[in-house]
Amino acid sequence: MAGNILAPYELLQRATDMLPALKERATETENLRRIPDQTVQDLRASELLRIGVPRLFGGLDVDYASMFEVGAVLGSACAATSWCFCIWTAHSWLVGHWPAEAQQDVFGDGPDVLCSSSLNPGKSTLEETTGGFRLSGRWEFSSGSDAAEWVMVGANAADGLVWILVPKSDYEVVDTWFVTGLKGTGSKDIIIKDVFVPEYRVLDFMKSGDGDWTGWEMHQQDRYRVPAPVLLGWDLVTPMIGITQGSIDEFATKLAGTSGPGRTADSEGVQLRLSQSAAELDAARALIREDIARIFMKAKTGVTFSTLERARIRRDKAFIAQLCLTSVNRMFEFSGGHGIFESGIQQRFHRDIQAAVRRDGFMMEFGGLQYARVALGLDPIGRI
Repeated sequence: MAGNILAPYELLQRATDMLPALKERATETENLRRIPDQTVQDLRASELLRIGVPRLFGGLDVDYASMFEVGAVLGSACAATSWCFCIWTAHSWLVGHWPAEAQQDVFGDGPDVLCSSSLNPGKSTLEETTGGFRLSGRWEFSSGSDAAEWVMVGANAADGLVWILVPKSDYEVVDTWFVTGLKGTGSKDIIIKDVFVPEYRVLDFMKSGDGDWTGWEMHQQDRYRVPAPVLLGWDLVTPMIGITQGSIDEFATKLAGTSGPGRTADSEGVQLRLSQSAAELDAARALIREDIARIFMKAKTGVTFSTLERARIRRDKAFIAQLCLTSVNRMFEFSGGHGIFESGIQQRFHRDIQAAVRRDGFMMEFGGLQYARVALGLDPIGRI
């Protein structure tokens, strides 16, 4: 099935067209603690979710990098929608690394299927049996799980961590998502009880795009010539760019026209803070674009990623996250008393960025440390 061809500006325009509705539904999204059904329908109708789907199964014939630009646009209106959009899109790309039988299971009924995940082992057991495995366990933080028809979960096999595809009929979504930020992502728990998983639905993801070339051989798309850990994670950084843009836009909009004696916009302190935050956003956006461009340039030529390059990419994900956090924090701090009202938008962006950066990989002490170790001739800690 050939994929549709859309120009980058068409994708961005479709995302931009959704912004008024996303802003209007932002409070509803938080109250529901999941993405509203209408928003899911709008995303499917826009075909933007097909950016990650392999062309063979009806995905758009566009660069995977388009997802990052689209996700940032969506995030300027609703962080939760951007977060789930980016995750669902990234998971469609990831499915393309599995054996053909698993890909057919997921995309056999069409390209608009959604897949959530919880990629750490959680509290799980995986036991080998004839033709596959028996899987049981409980996993946390499965964003977008309410709307998803499949889930990817991690488990420890004999040779290390593997990822497993499970259809919704074989798992339960448990509502544990009572949080202060990214409320609308519905990042709930997944419970699986003694389910049989055929062998072809189990993937050693560390080899995907780095020794296991199933995705490349099937799809001949550059995204499958990149080691999966190198490309994974940018889907969670992207919403932070959108959150930061939304925070800056809200700050400037609220203060525009308040000039005059004693007015806020005339304060050089306020002007300086706005300039600083905008510069941090520009730096973050430039760095993600440069890194993604480098990644796909290497993919086109089939050049191997060195350990230092992989460590640098991991460092940059954390550095961008911290740039966005600093920028939004400053905008919130200088929003004054009006910034704390629940009816205001700035406090939502502030809460959302706090939640978005709470992964170890987005802290420089974890995500950034590996780069320095490798640059100094030391071995990295764990796999990168």
